[in-house]
Amino acid sequence: MNIIAVIMGKLNPLSLKYILLIFLISIPAHSHIVKEEPWHPVPAAYLRSLFYANLKPVNWELIEKEYSKVDKQGYQYVSIFQAFAPLKDFTGEDHTAEIKAAIDKKDRFQLYSASTRALSQLIRYHLHQAQDKLNEPGFALENVNNAKRIYRAFEDFIEEVDQGSYDDMGKAWLEMTSSIGSAGVLGVGIKEPSPEQFLRAREFVEDYLIENYEEGGFKPSGDLAPLPFVGGKINNQRKSSPWLPPGSDLNDQDPLPRLVLNFEARGIDEKDLFLVAFGDMLFDSPEIFGEPARTLGIACATCHNRSDINKRFVIPGISRQPGSADVDGQFFNPHFNDHRQDPLDIPSLRGLRFTAPYGRDGRFTSLRDFVRNVIVNEFGGQEPSPLMLDALVAYMLEFDWLPSTYLNPDGTLNDKASIEANRGQTIFNTKFEGMGDRACTTCHIPSANFIDGLRHDIGSGNPASPGARDSFFDTPNLINIKYTSPYFHDGSFETLSEVVDWFNQKFNLGLTKGEKSDLTAYLEAVGTGEEPFEEFTAENTRFLLDWSELSTFLSTLNTLIPAQDKFHTELLLKTVSKDLRADSVGLQDLSQAPRVYALSDKLNQILEAVEAGDWKRSTVLWTEYQDLENRYSPEFK
Repeated sequence: MNIIAVIMGKLNPLSLKYILLIFLISIPAHSHIVKEEPWHPVPAAYLRSLFYANLKPVNWELIEKEYSKVDKQGYQYVSIFQAFAPLKDFTGEDHTAEIKAAIDKKDRFQLYSASTRALSQLIRYHLHQAQDKLNEPGFALENVNNAKRIYRAFEDFIEEVDQGSYDDMGKAWLEMTSSIGSAGVLGVGIKEPSPEQFLRAREFVEDYLIENYEEGGFKPSGDLAPLPFVGGKINNQRKSSPWLPPGSDLNDQDPLPRLVLNFEARGIDEKDLFLVAFGDMLFDSPEIFGEPARTLGIACATCHNRSDINKRFVIPGISRQPGSADVDGQFFNPHFNDHRQDPLDIPSLRGLRFTAPYGRDGRFTSLRDFVRNVIVNEFGGQEPSPLMLDALVAYMLEFDWLPSTYLNPDGTLNDKASIEANRGQTIFNTKFEGMGDRACTTCHIPSANFIDGLRHDIGSGNPASPGARDSFFDTPNLINIKYTSPYFHDGSFETLSEVVDWFNQKFNLGLTKGEKSDLTAYLEAVGTGEEPFEEFTAENTRFLLDWSELSTFLSTLNTLIPAQDKFHTELLLKTVSKDLRADSVGLQDLSQAPRVYALSDKLNQILEAVEAGDWKRSTVLWTEYQDLENRYSPEFK
């Protein structure tokens, strides 16, 4: 007899449904593309507002917009404030007035208290509406579903600190759903509602919410997070794990940029280049950063997909738009907080060895110093070892541009370029009075990869005062820019035509509509590269790409284990073991997953031996791992 038959024979439908739910949520998520269920606008606005209120300086304008903006998303609300309107009759409290007063006074704790109470009461309001409509199953179920969607704001936080109640709450939600009557399929199998079962479950949920989010938990200190009031402990005196607000996206860009490495083009195997391979691993490792980046899984490669950019990357309050981040604010490293809301566009790292100085304002002439600044200052990591810096620099110096479709080696257009692009090239070389008798080529020198290695103030910055000289930015190269929108240091412009319009107006160039079109065509020709994105097929899967990278990372153990290098070996194994297990979800043939897990388990055994200082056992286990890899790898897809 199979296990499902046993379960169905011994358990009631509610218990079966709960077990199946636990089974489904235990399946690991894909590590690259995660399609998140759309958020109900009320909890989404609530969590984003708390996230903004934890940042310094607090962006109160952004918080006010979250509550007052129109956000229907399939729901009937005109604004989030309107969603709270029924609570005035339900509980007698005017939460809209309280939240507006908190925003006006810039009082973080009052905002937390008023909005948390409002959210909890809104959940209870929908459950009461459902109970009143049990004789109309469709309406009752919709109210329960709305309540559950709003409860999502608290759910992960309850699970974090109160696992027992989290499980009990999950059962209660299932009981409420199962107790609602239904007409079955085509009227067959009519099921009567069970008011008593619904009432028991509703009261359990309601009592928990009142105790933890309406009565006991309003003396927050420190970070604001909707942790429950458990065991008499006031929430927010416990620090929650790092979390991101709804609307965040750390997944890789889709389609994925193609990585071009100089040594590969020359036919050299990365496994023969220890420093490069170790640097490749570090570029993919959150372990080199501090909190919260490490826990959130943010690595260099998160923003710089395959040496290019990640147009999907966005964290509300941290990003101005997808593809940007404020890396010198409160969130990633409070000690590096400049108290300015100044997100920068994520730059491409292609051709890095030719594009010094580094940083948008060119403050680092040394790539090594720039990399250290990113690790220690921007992301709060520990001081990297000399080997780590050597390896990261060695790897990043191998980044090349996509081969240019329309450029000669000297930067001029070849005979494949269009007539419009050639006309644009003439304009690009023309000196304009509005630019001080300089041409675009004065700074973007075609024969020098379209850069001059200098910093200029072209009027695109935000100076501290009219006479300040703090709006200088380094000259960006133009190669492959067709794929790196938005443009300018802050991502102000979505298209190259908008960039051309800005220059035409800013410097009174007097270009006609046709000339602007030609200049845009030239920039697009300069910015075009061959095969810009990875193409995945049944034979060339995303898993195989990831597997090849991880196998390359592990090749460095052939050097690290004989050297008995404990620190760097542990760093490598902690990174690869987690990545390997997560990447298994991308297998075309999921029956191969146990073999991937076996490899991950073997890496964890090596890690335990290394941590114990048992290098003899580490060597034996590494040999066993290689045998397993050679046996399993040919069958992976």
